[in-house]
Amino acid sequence: MSALEPRDTEVADISDRSGPHDMATDTVLSRNHRALSIGIVSVVLLIAFEATAVGTAMPVAARELDGVSLYAFAFSGFFTTSLFGMVLSGQWSDRRGPLAPLATGIGSFVAGLLLAGTASTMWVFIAGRAVQGLGGGLVIVALYVVVGRAYPERLRPSIMAAFAAAWVVPSIVGPLASGAVTEHLGWRWVFVGIPVLVVFPLAIALPQIRRRAGGPVGEGAGEGAERSSFDLRRIRLALGISLGAGLLQYAAQDLRWLSLLPGAAGAALLVPAVRGLLPRGTYRAARGLPSVVLLRGVAAGSFVAAESFVPLMLVTQRGLSPTLAGFSLAAGGVTWALGSWVQSRARMAQHRERLMTLGMVLVAAAIAAAPSVLIEAVPVWTVAVAWAFGCFGMGLVIASTSVLLLRLSAPEEAGTNSAALQISDALSNVVLLAAGGAAFAALGGGTVAHTTATTASASHPAAFAVVFLPMAAVALAGVWVTRRLRAHS
Repeated sequence: MSALEPRDTEVADISDRSGPHDMATDTVLSRNHRALSIGIVSVVLLIAFEATAVGTAMPVAARELDGVSLYAFAFSGFFTTSLFGMVLSGQWSDRRGPLAPLATGIGSFVAGLLLAGTASTMWVFIAGRAVQGLGGGLVIVALYVVVGRAYPERLRPSIMAAFAAAWVVPSIVGPLASGAVTEHLGWRWVFVGIPVLVVFPLAIALPQIRRRAGGPVGEGAGEGAERSSFDLRRIRLALGISLGAGLLQYAAQDLRWLSLLPGAAGAALLVPAVRGLLPRGTYRAARGLPSVVLLRGVAAGSFVAAESFVPLMLVTQRGLSPTLAGFSLAAGGVTWALGSWVQSRARMAQHRERLMTLGMVLVAAAIAAAPSVLIEAVPVWTVAVAWAFGCFGMGLVIASTSVLLLRLSAPEEAGTNSAALQISDALSNVVLLAAGGAAFAALGGGTVAHTTATTASASHPAAFAVVFLPMAAVALAGVWVTRRLRAHS
């Protein structure tokens, strides 16, 4: 099991080979780190652009492939395979180094895009999304391991802030570019065009990763042999968590008595898998690493579940166009990056836990304030302002959990622990989205995927309130979790 106390010296020995003077002036764009930083941030930029662009094209793809009834599986297929990819990448990176899982993940990501872009049926399209999800899970964990190995601890907050900043431009440009391509050239060009962008990050990042972070941590023959084989138990648990998440999503989308069967089967698979894949004590917020992993899930799950319903609420309850509803969240990309930048400042390191507490307070307040626009007298721009503050809080929290995880992980366990962090993030998204979606539908909210004029008459304001207020309570519980991040009182 992962160490609960900092291993700063061990990590620094691997990644920091500069002299005293260089250490004082070193940055992520210094000569020693520039090529690697540009390369891995470009990989994140590619993932961000795909996430924002593909979401815009998918409704058109589903309609042309006569698969609107299967629309939700295009998302759940990506999610379930990404969970397995995260665990596999953690094992692979710890034992063989992050280079192979990163290269394989990018290859799988590209193959999935091409398969989806050339699909002639909706099921082939869903298969492409599943292949894409496997690649995404491999890539994101491998990138965390690269950061842990190639950068000294004092630079990790800065590279995490750069990851967050890489989402700003795609979050604004991606939907507009994708919409234009879909309208004038067709949705398939969105999928088959993105792989062209992978050449640049691959050409820059992979040689640097091979030189600075390739291979296993252990140098001794005995240790290398001991860690050369994969932990088959964790691989089985990864399959269990992926299948369980898929069944749970299916059950939440079909509110019938028969859906209790796949829902129960999904829960039966999820519970033991989660207990086996997350650090011991995560569910009870044990101090140190378990609370870091738990906080990541609490923050990401509550915020994403609430954010998914914001555009729908603005369209159906306040009459905004989908474009204006989407733009109401656009400022969040900037403030998220700003929050990540604030936590990366060297003088903020000693206040990191307090920053994370502030961040969760802002997240809870933003989620609680969003449904206020259900009252006609409340200006609709209230959501945009609240969400800007909430995203600033998320920038403080998400980047800081990544920094703390690497600080609390032994070098040879960085992959496994990074996988646990990402699993907590992704799994909480699906569980809270499933719960929120079920509550929304039960109170007459209609079908979330359809934001047409007919939905406006079907959606009752209480259906939105029953989503936002519980998510605000979950985020508020995260404030308490931030008080348990230190391994010792």
